Amino acid sequence: MRLFLVRHGQTHANVARQLDTAVPGLDLTDEGRAQARALADRLGDEDLGAIYTSDLVRTQQTAAPLAQLLGLEMVVLPGLREIQAGDYEMSTDWQPYIDAVVRWREDPAHTIPGGDSGAAFMARYDEAIARIASDGHASAVAVSHGAAMRVWCSASLGLDADFFDGRRLDNAHVVTMEGDPESGWRLVAWGDEPVTHG
Repeated sequence: MRLFLVRHGQTHANVARQLDTAVPGLDLTDEGRAQARALADRLGDEDLGAIYTSDLVRTQQTAAPLAQLLGLEMVVLPGLREIQAGDYEMSTDWQPYIDAVVRWREDPAHTIPGGDSGAAFMARYDEAIARIASDGHASAVAVSHGAAMRVWCSASLGLDADFFDGRRLDNAHVVTMEGDPESGWRLVAWGDEPVTHG
């Protein structure tokens, strides 16, 4: 299948540089709503069978214009939610959270205090992606979250971490991939940047 994995639009927490990972989370800003409308324009011509979101309101608000355009109901999958910040929730100091997530590359059992471990995060995100693939659509959209997308893509696409470390993942960014959980996933495009595989 072809999967368009999308980061949600800009939120009030993004503007304030707060770690907003708990349910339900803050709403989109006016800019975020404009990004959501632009996403509908971008993906509206794709032959999409389904639209999936996390259980945080910002993903549903981001997907809503596309869902309305295509006449599709949004399917909420809690497993697509952001990496849980736990004790760091709503902090403006991101470094401990980032350090913990980077540590997962070597130690997936490491747990963010009060939040996710790397292993638990990957298990729930893999389960959500497997559900999407099992629904049998040739093409689908999943609206998720920046840190979650970066970690899962780094682990699942077979590309060097340097590829992801050196690229931005802005609000409403689209990661296009093809494959399935059994045969694996192949990165097709990072935003507007096609990816060539050797």
